[in-house]
Amino acid sequence: VCTMEGAEWLEEVPEDTTVEKLKERCLKHCVPGSLEDPKTVTHHKLIHATSEKVLTDTKTVLEENIQDRDVLLLIKKRAPMLLPKMADVVAEEKRKQEQKAPDKDAILKATANLPARSVDRTVAHHNMRDFQTELRKILVSLIEVAQKLLALNPDAVELFKKANAMLDEDEEDRVDEIALRQLTEMGFPESRAVKALRLNHMSVTQAMEWLIEHADDPSVDAPLPGQVPAEAPAEGAASSAEAAAGPSSEEGGEEAKDELTEIFKKIRRKREFRPDPRAVIALMEMGFDEKEVVDALRVNNNQQNAACEWLLGDRKPSPEDLDKGIDTNSPLFQAILENPVVQLGLTNPKTLLAFEDMLENPLNSTQWMNDPETGPVMLQISRIFQTLNRT
Repeated sequence: VCTMEGAEWLEEVPEDTTVEKLKERCLKHCVPGSLEDPKTVTHHKLIHATSEKVLTDTKTVLEENIQDRDVLLLIKKRAPMLLPKMADVVAEEKRKQEQKAPDKDAILKATANLPARSVDRTVAHHNMRDFQTELRKILVSLIEVAQKLLALNPDAVELFKKANAMLDEDEEDRVDEIALRQLTEMGFPESRAVKALRLNHMSVTQAMEWLIEHADDPSVDAPLPGQVPAEAPAEGAASSAEAAAGPSSEEGGEEAKDELTEIFKKIRRKREFRPDPRAVIALMEMGFDEKEVVDALRVNNNQQNAACEWLLGDRKPSPEDLDKGIDTNSPLFQAILENPVVQLGLTNPKTLLAFEDMLENPLNSTQWMNDPETGPVMLQISRIFQTLNRT
């Protein structure tokens, strides 16, 4: 038997000895002369060191499965916390009220005589929303250009095979390495962090919240359901490529290009928008219809607060506006197309898929910005937009 103070001794007892009797014998070693107080026994407990189980006073040594040479810990129970006095409660509430931030009316009253210097929040919000809408229009138009370039390329069949393989690739296999490193540096296990990022569209903040909420969930490390085996897409890509490459005549070549164009048209249908489930629930609890909520989140890039303002406001832009491209004769679009980095990137099937993915799932933009192939293209587009927007 050991105590917290470091004392150790050996106790020999029959198997039918109760834990309470064993505890009394132990107390004679470390608290002599105080057993007259009945509370002394009840204020201590015996713990099995190996299993960390608190032994029950009424059970015997045999019933608690205590074996020869087992180690027990004799520990004094912590005294229960005293209930606070009413005067202390009142004083604490008064202190909280004094430290409470002023409400809106108090702020307006205190600042009534100050000149207005802040930017109109409504205007700022609309400007940001206009920026997001314009960026979407750019992506829509660049997707059309990329499709035409890939379709007219002499190696169209090979590009089709590569694009189709990446398109059918299980996107759950892609993980943002920078986001993953941020979570692992916080102390989260890598496998668990990968799962959290996949469930939260590679958002570090949302993944961290998920990890904290599910820390004690027994199924937190279970694999994600519905993952497609890696071989299946490859076979599908190969068969599609063979179908495209099959005809050798000029007429067959036209059929191959037509099939390639049709596959590119299907890309967007495969890259369906995934609304944030937490935002959907929160907005539906406010009384909005599910379709309205999904439209609002799609328009506002899965941002819950912006989606709520959209639902309560004029609902501009509409979901239909998101599929409209930019004016191809505008200086902005011409500057983007004249950029050598963008020109080279548009001939890469991966760039096309990146544009489509960001168009339907803006939260995935971080991983494409960090990608060595698509990142430089996105950086140039952003720089050109910001430069022309300031002039």
